[in-house]
Amino acid sequence: MIDAKLLDVRKKFEDSPYFQFLGIEILSFEEGNVETKLQVKEDFMNTNGTLHGGVHASMIDFVMGMTIVSKTKIKCNTMNLNIHYIKPVLTGDIFAKGFIVHEGYKTIVVEGILYDKEGELIAKGSGTFKLMRGK
Repeated sequence: MIDAKLLDVRKKFEDSPYFQFLGIEILSFEEGNVETKLQVKEDFMNTNGTLHGGVHASMIDFVMGMTIVSKTKIKCNTMNLNIHYIKPVLTGDIFAKGFIVHEGYKTIVVEGILYDKEGELIAKGSGTFKLMRGK
């Protein structure tokens, strides 16, 4: 049976204007397990002809936030975001997954990875998020 609350959470992310602007696709959305996909577009390239780092950061931030909310059903805000850029992206689809590292009452620490269709790591990130309990 599909969890109605989980479906509601997923819909809120999918209805986000920025989420739609980027064209992020949710491949899996289960409790604590989220995977997303993004088709790299020419509009997302920097002056070097590679995917702009802000797109990497947005994708990782989204997947980490979705991972948190899918597990806790509590809204969250990014307090800190660290990104390590490993490999440039020129074209194709990229994928992201999030992993909860530590869950406290007020904050939660998450890691996210960005990889290509061959599974090669493109970027890795971590973040601390504030849980918006009661809001």
